[in-house]
Amino acid sequence: MSSSDFFLRVYEVVKQIPYGKVTSYGAIAKVLGTPRSSRTVGYAMNASHSDSEVPAHRVVNRNGVLTGKHHFPGTNLMQQLLESEGLIIEEDQIANFKENFWDPIEELGIQE
Repeated sequence: MSSSDFFLRVYEVVKQIPYGKVTSYGAIAKVLGTPRSSRTVGYAMNASHSDSEVPAHRVVNRNGVLTGKHHFPGTNLMQQLLESEGLIIEEDQIANFKENFWDPIEELGIQE
């Protein structure tokens, strides 16, 4: 599979993250059947910023830290987008991360 095909698969998952929820690079990699490709999911998110249909701001690291924030234009855009959806950000991390986490495996009904 080419990297562009993988990126498209990542984007299809990301487009399903509900408003006001977040998921992690690793959860996306896992639901795609490639659990060791979290970093590649991150590359896909970095490449997605020109596509307004991909809510890349809803993808964070496994601890809820806004690790991709530097790839958004402007100052604190990722944080602002998440806060506009009702999430609380404290020191670049999602407060109540577990309560706001969307698990694609659970939500999309995919068996591991």
